[in-house]
Amino acid sequence: MGDAPLPNPVIVLAFFREIPPAFREAIQNKFPDANLEALVLQRGEPIPTDVSRKATVIVTFTNLPTPEDAAHIKVIHFLSAGLDHLIHHPVLTQTSIPVTTSSGIHGPPIAEWTIMNWLVASKKYARSYENQKTHTWGSHDAYMDGLHDQVGKKVGILGYGSIGRQSNWSSLRRNGHDRPRLHRIPANTPASRRDPGYIVPGTGDKDGTVPVSWHHGTDRASLHAFLALGLDHVVVCLPLTPQTTHMLGADEFALLSARRRTPHIAPYLTNISRGKVIDQAALLASLASGELRGAALDVTDPEPLPGDHPLWEAPNVQISPHVSGLGEEYFPRSLDILRENLGRLERGEALINEYKRGKGY
Repeated sequence: MGDAPLPNPVIVLAFFREIPPAFREAIQNKFPDANLEALVLQRGEPIPTDVSRKATVIVTFTNLPTPEDAAHIKVIHFLSAGLDHLIHHPVLTQTSIPVTTSSGIHGPPIAEWTIMNWLVASKKYARSYENQKTHTWGSHDAYMDGLHDQVGKKVGILGYGSIGRQSNWSSLRRNGHDRPRLHRIPANTPASRRDPGYIVPGTGDKDGTVPVSWHHGTDRASLHAFLALGLDHVVVCLPLTPQTTHMLGADEFALLSARRRTPHIAPYLTNISRGKVIDQAALLASLASGELRGAALDVTDPEPLPGDHPLWEAPNVQISPHVSGLGEEYFPRSLDILRENLGRLERGEALINEYKRGKGY
């Protein structure tokens, strides 16, 4: 599997809604020699046997063939960055078909979403918006308490992939201060700090030169040393693995708060990775006590977040329904990764964004 040339790939695109004509045309333009078949399937529904057995390339979010139907498939490309929802699927556990992800395409929109929420919180935008809807001219006293800017804030980034790198670069351009980051493995050389995956051209920190300090390790001691640096913001960009599940909880929030640099401004948490990375009950308690100033959450546990969940009413929390990475650029950028990788397959080169079986990302 995966060792033969792809002169005329048969690309099967499995999606949960009808593909707009303009998008289908864009796909065909990117792969003019390919035969394209688009399927509308429910989330998680298997790709039918008759389609799978003639496919050479699968493009999907959640739909996969059985191993028995995958004999001719040279690569499976996911439209998502993470595969935690499918790592136990037989195609991933019982075959060696190359699997690639869309990691890297989300950097610009998620970085903008992150900065937007910092400003929404620190400038009390929600109060202004609600007052505008009711035609209320609020008093200065209602705004002054807690209002602040982002100059000189220290941002700690947990996970320095493409999203962390673009968030780092964007925040640096806006307030120019310390950016420590925590990585899974040591990064003590320029080569080890370079991101080998896909990054949208002209964005991010591909060479890893922006952080003021690098830290590594997913054990508690390493994490706590990182959180004790006096951080004003913590941005969570980690993949969900057994090691990162509930990585941030009561002890971590207490430490983060205790080591704050500015006594009257508590740290702010941003999570754009997966909801289960955070102990949500502990997060609620820390928000209620004031250990944390607020949180921007594009992911929760569970998803969708039930309407009666207390997180909706937590103080100074912005919640969005896992949409921070979306935009009109999403699919074209994802397909750019696939196009690059089809060329690499033909040349026998290593693929970018290839899923590492056994590691969970």
